[in-house]
Amino acid sequence: MTTLNGLPAHALFVHFIVILAPLTAALAILCAVWSAARNRLVWLVFSLATVVVVLTPLTTEAGEWLEDQVGRSPLLHQHTELGDTMIYFSIALFVAAAVLAAIQVREARGRTLQRTASWSVAALVIVVSVVTSVQVYRIGDTGARATWTDSVGAAESPSP
Repeated sequence: MTTLNGLPAHALFVHFIVILAPLTAALAILCAVWSAARNRLVWLVFSLATVVVVLTPLTTEAGEWLEDQVGRSPLLHQHTELGDTMIYFSIALFVAAAVLAAIQVREARGRTLQRTASWSVAALVIVVSVVTSVQVYRIGDTGARATWTDSVGAAESPSP
């Protein structure tokens, strides 16, 4: 998908990723450290992680198309390279959410994790969630710089 109502689809998809990935990460951390939250939110977290992992390749493909339309600059190339890594972070977040869901199913059947395993899962979820959120920020920052540096710089430069 390249355009929606004549606008680049990347602009819409990226907003979903920018909101949903950190939200999913924050909720995953909450579920990892607080069992009451996991009881209520784990399936929401799993669903959001699924949406993020599905939207990520759509977003990057739409971004590649947009890059071909606007021409390549060093900042845009950096953004594109970072954007191509997002699928790995999305998959890691999905796996973390799947582990939380598996723990929830296990506990619903009356089998709890040992304290060490529980803390190990929490640590894994926290690390994955934080690095995913940081990567979303890094990708978004380079995208904003690529968009606004070129646009603002062109608008400020005097015409010959």
